[in-house]
Amino acid sequence: MVEPEIINNMTEEQTLFEKIKNLATEQRNEASMRIDVASPEEIVRIINEEDQKVAKLVSERSEVIAAAIEMISESFNLGGRLLYFGAGTSGRLGVVDASECPPTFGSDPELVQGFIAGGKDAMYVAKEGAEDFEENGAEDIKDIEVFPPDVVCGLAASGRTPYVVGAINEAKKRGCKTILVSTVPKEQIDVEADFIIDVPVGPEVVMGSTRMKSGTAQKMVLNMLTTGAMIRQGKVFENVMVDLQLTNKKLVERAKRIIMIFTDLNYDEATEYLKRADNHVKTAIVMALAKVEKEQAQALLNKHNGFIRNAIKDI
Repeated sequence: MVEPEIINNMTEEQTLFEKIKNLATEQRNEASMRIDVASPEEIVRIINEEDQKVAKLVSERSEVIAAAIEMISESFNLGGRLLYFGAGTSGRLGVVDASECPPTFGSDPELVQGFIAGGKDAMYVAKEGAEDFEENGAEDIKDIEVFPPDVVCGLAASGRTPYVVGAINEAKKRGCKTILVSTVPKEQIDVEADFIIDVPVGPEVVMGSTRMKSGTAQKMVLNMLTTGAMIRQGKVFENVMVDLQLTNKKLVERAKRIIMIFTDLNYDEATEYLKRADNHVKTAIVMALAKVEKEQAQALLNKHNGFIRNAIKDI
């Protein structure tokens, strides 16, 4: 650890060097010191053994993840959005998670959104320098008019990405709730948030390559955040997605099967119910189970905030 008085005499570049040098993800992994001369089979074994550690580390943050899910769900109830901000791999993971919510849960594309330093082009071609300025994150917050009850979730493996720090700090100024997902220990994180989900994955197989264990950990956390919040919004019945958007042939056939799972309808009957429900799976299920027409099924779902279980109890 460098003494504070020494840090005060350093250049900006030297200070950054010292911070990065000490990050947990920037250390060398003893298990992969000779991976450069390993066989393909040995490379796979080493990477897989390191990856297996990630799920346990994520499980150790279950309490804070659950609290974040509840906060996001409450925000949705008030008309708020979940907005991811990240750079590089972290930013791409946020965009991916956000883009998967509409087809999976039938949510409005505005409800969960992902923003990456450098803009949309950075999804395909790395623009790592775009992450170096806090004002870029703050400007993106301003541009999309972030206000309560929106929730801003920063994604930064290092816990210090300036773009993410800027976005979180600007969101806090505006009174929004904030989350940070990082893969270094909390004491190495440079920003405060309402919920800090730190999953300290330790040294990567390839030193500093946070697309590996860090990316896996962040994806697992994001899966939990959006899936958990959507379940709390009635988007899942038992363990089945029942609010999916039928955007391709596969999803149309999945919708019919879902209707058949919860009813005694055969394939042709499920097809007919889906058509009568205007391709809305939840409506079709309630129509079949409650033996009502589309309008009454919709009214029951609206009365019970989209929860099928509660809607069919009301008959």
